Parts: sequence; C-alpha cells; structure tokens
Amino acid sequence: MTTVAGSTRIRKYHLVLIGVAVLLLLMSLVRIISGQNDITSSGTFSAALMLAVPIGLAGLGGLWAERAGVVNIGLEGMMVLGTWFAGWAGFQWGPWAAVVAGLLAGALGGLIHAVATVTFGVDHIISGVAINLLGPGITRFLSEVLYKEGTPAAAAGAGITTSPPLKWEAPTPSLPLLSSGPDWLGSLERTHWFLVSDVAGILRGLTHNVNVLVILAVLLMPLTFFVLWRTAFGLRLRSAGENPWAAESLGVNVYRIKYAAVVISGAFAGLGGVFLVFITTKYVEGQTQGRGFIGLAAMIFGNWRPGGLASGAALFGFADGLQLRSSGGGGAVTSILLFGAILLLIYVGVRIKAMLAPVQAEVAVTRTPKDYTLLAGAVLGAIALLWLWLTVDKLSDELVRVTPYVLTLLVLLVASQRLRMPKADGVRYRRGEQH
Repeated sequence: MTTVAGSTRIRKYHLVLIGVAVLLLLMSLVRIISGQNDITSSGTFSAALMLAVPIGLAGLGGLWAERAGVVNIGLEGMMVLGTWFAGWAGFQWGPWAAVVAGLLAGALGGLIHAVATVTFGVDHIISGVAINLLGPGITRFLSEVLYKEGTPAAAAGAGITTSPPLKWEAPTPSLPLLSSGPDWLGSLERTHWFLVSDVAGILRGLTHNVNVLVILAVLLMPLTFFVLWRTAFGLRLRSAGENPWAAESLGVNVYRIKYAAVVISGAFAGLGGVFLVFITTKYVEGQTQGRGFIGLAAMIFGNWRPGGLASGAALFGFADGLQLRSSGGGGAVTSILLFGAILLLIYVGVRIKAMLAPVQAEVAVTRTPKDYTLLAGAVLGAIALLWLWLTVDKLSDELVRVTPYVLTLLVLLVASQRLRMPKADGVRYRRGEQH
C-alpha cells in the first residue's frame, strides 16, 4: 500500500514538473511570436509576486474557514479592517504595531462572522455580505472621527480617505547564488534568446530584491499545509468541515474548532490588508479593490488546497502585473489572447485523443452531448481568441485594467468542472443533531 501511495505521489510530482515545463515553453513561444518581452520579464514577475501575496493571504483565510465548514465571503471586509488599522497603528507606533493591529482587526471581523454563523446559525452568505458592508462603513466612520482637520494625524498628512504615511521600508534581500554578485540573470534576460532568457527573467524577478514580507507570506503556504494535513489539530479542523457530527462523536469540540478556524481566517485576511498598506506606505480608502473576492476565487480554483491556492494567486498576480507593465494599448495583455488560443487548442487535442482512444481499442463508449458541447466550445473559443489577437492592435486602458477580473471569471468557469469542496461547507451545525 505504501508503494502505491509513494508511486502516486511521484506521478503527481512529475505531472507538475511537466506542466511547468510546458507553460514555460508556451510563454516563450508567445513572447517570440508577439514580440512582447514583458510577458516573461523580471519586472513583470517581480510585480506579480508582490500583487499575488495579498490575494494569497486572503485565499488562505478562506481556506482555513471553509476547511472547517464555514463559508467566508466576508474576506474583503476583513481585509478592509486590516488596512485601516494597519495604517492607523503604523503611523503612531511603527511597522510592527501595524502588523499586530491589522491581524487583530481582521481576527475581530472573523470573530463577528463566527458568532453569527457558528453560535446563532445565521446563513454564511448573509453574514459574509454583512461583514463586507460593515468593514468599509466602520473604517469610513473612524477616518471621519480620527483624521478630521485639527487632529495630529491630519497635520501629518491624513485625510478622510487616507492615513498618514508610514516611515519604514522593508528589507529587500536577494537569493544567494542566483541574484547576488554579478547580475548574470539580467544579462541572460537581455539576450532575448528562446526559453533561456525567459527562464532567466522569471528567476530574476522571483529572487532579486524580494521584499522580506513577501518571503514571510510565501512561507505561510507550506506552514498551512503542515498544520492542516500533518497535525492532530488540522485533522480535527478538516473533520469539522467534512462531517462535524462524526467528529463530535469522536470527542472533537466542533464549536471551538470552527471558532478558531474563522478567527484565524480573519487574521490572514487582515494580514493581506497590512501587506497592501506596506506596498503603498499608507492606508487608502478602497485600496483592496476586490482582492478579498479574488482570493476567494483563487482558493476555489485551488480546490481548497494550499498548493492549488498558490497557483491561483500566482495566476491572478501575473495578470495584474502584466497589465501594470503593459505600455500604451496593452500590447503585452493582448498576447494573453494568443496564449489562451494555444492552450485551448492543446485542450482540444487532448479531448479528441481521449475520445478516439476507446474507438481504436474497440471498446463501446457512450458519448454524451456534454462531451461534444465542451469540445465545440473549446474550438470556437480558440478561433475567437486567435481572431482577436490578429485583429486587435490596441486595447483601451479600461479593458487593460479589467483583465485580471475577466481572467478570474474564466478560470473559475474552467476549474468548476473538477472541484470538490468540503462536504459540510456552509452547513448549519448544531450539537447533538442526527444527520
């Protein structure tokens, strides 16, 4: 049995490596064809890493809550609370106070959500919507009270929609061997050779002058996996999300587990808000820009697992970084159309091969209308994307800025075919009930 499990892990590991290699080849090919070097430039991937972190932290918050069976769509409101309190405390007492205040504010939002859903049995979606409305409302009220004219904060540059700037810059170390000493990765990137310069640009963007807060946030991904999948506490938490009544029969205090998970969820969302404050060096009203919802989408795309969540956050961060790096007309963004067309053509080829394989083996297989509909949709999608890439020279600034959100919807549409959420996610739990 151990051998089978081990071989399964090896096969999955190999598939991941093969997938990464194919993506690198496709990105390099698209760069060569389109002439858009920003697709794999170090600047794009450095920006993508920074932009992916708050999305990933919000997604981690959703992961902790939903693995315990509590749907948390209030991540956006908890991030908003984190941003305001981080800006307020950071201005007065420094960066570490900003981290603590943002964590506590997000955890407070999580606690409110836990009281409503776990204790009083309020519908999880309704409670989450209430948190999303409550967060901006509370922060605006506090800004009008504490940042009004005549206060020390106003004299330091605060306004109703912004806090005073934080006077602190996080260290930005480089990874030894790859980005220390002579910039050989930068030299390789500037050659624009097929695949070689692409790999060099990606490695340089991910290892050169990386914000120390990014490193700490990235380490939370494997830490979450270890806690939830390798500890007794994690097993109890996941059992509460799969079958809380079975967990209860084994002596698990389901209420306590759910409370802990949702409070930790809020703390992660608040930490994502803290990170946004550190990027801009101050709190600005509306600076979350829906990242809590995108983090939730990344968590769903990742099938409620940290590794998949990290991939989803990286994808959305890349789209956001690419649109920021795109020069007039969004040339680099339009190259995504070509990339999408190629991916759909590969998908069509795989589907056709899978459909023909039983015929070649003379095995009777019944095809459903859904199989042909998916295939036809993929073919039409590939043709449409290719046509758009050939005919559209420039995109309006509005379309360039909306790219990450469109990508969110498209990815969720594709990913929804293979999702498996925790069985008791969103289910109202009451101790002693029989199910």
